Amino acid sequence: MSRSALRALYFSISAVVILLDRVTKLLVARRIELNFGSVTIVPNYFTITHVENTGAAFSLFADWSPHVRIPLLVGFSTLAMVVVCYLLWNSAKKFSLGGLALAFILGGAVGNLYDRVLFGRVTDFLHLYIGTHIWPDFNLADSAIVTGATLLLLDLFFGSSTSTTDDSPSR
Repeated sequence: MSRSALRALYFSISAVVILLDRVTKLLVARRIELNFGSVTIVPNYFTITHVENTGAAFSLFADWSPHVRIPLLVGFSTLAMVVVCYLLWNSAKKFSLGGLALAFILGGAVGNLYDRVLFGRVTDFLHLYIGTHIWPDFNLADSAIVTGATLLLLDLFFGSSTSTTDDSPSR
């Protein structure tokens, strides 16, 4: 596959993540009452809810002034996206787990950045719990970022490695 075709593939994967994230957030916002409504998917384990997170992951910085919090989170997200785009663009030599991981991370970052820039908050709706043990609500963009990070780790530990050492006999 050519570099340009591979780049197109990676950025298309990111675009699909962004599209799915937008569609799911819009569906939740239109069909489930904010902070009160929920739909049980797997009793005692998984529901679809509708909450809005003004902070970062796990509501970090949510209590900060919006005049500080929003520019900080938007700036960090933008910087991360630029770095991921750069890495994705330059890594497109052959299809790799690392490239796929970066495509997921980029799509997730853009999905959440879109919400943060337009609304100052991110819609979360996936609610996992076991009894009284509750995982903070999250969304598809968050899932893509975590999936991408996991794939990067898998690629780091189990992916093909290229050696930069000289294998010629020493003199």
